[in-house]
Amino acid sequence: MVPLFLGALALGGLLAAMGAFSRADVATLKSLGVWILGLAGLSLAALLLLTGREPAGLGILALTGTLAWNWLPERVRRAASRRGRATMPPRRGSGMTRAEAYDVLGLQPGASEQAIREAHRRLMRAAHPDAGGSAWLAARINQARDVLLA
Repeated sequence: MVPLFLGALALGGLLAAMGAFSRADVATLKSLGVWILGLAGLSLAALLLLTGREPAGLGILALTGTLAWNWLPERVRRAASRRGRATMPPRRGSGMTRAEAYDVLGLQPGASEQAIREAHRRLMRAAHPDAGGSAWLAARINQARDVLLA
């Protein structure tokens, strides 16, 4: 009876995992594959080192380290783009006055912080380079927001 219960439990877990994989995006699946390969490589390297096969263990460890090294910067970039990068404060001598910043965002002087953020978001949807907009215009919109929120 116990093996039947454990088999049913394993089957349910497998079906649940398949459902989760069908909804996952490619980046998540790639990340999972890298984690699995990394953990398998570390486990294999540890086994080889413990059984006295140091050259092979060090080779596997070097390959696993290279995999982790190549994966880490991509993961950091993806996480930063998801949560939104912190913006740099406006540079000294940037050349944009508060009046120009209000003009760029299409706001009246004295607009609230919420109005500034909404105008920035609305304009960036159309002007962002990923949406086919201009990198220069997106930079000006960001600069205007930074000047007004500083």
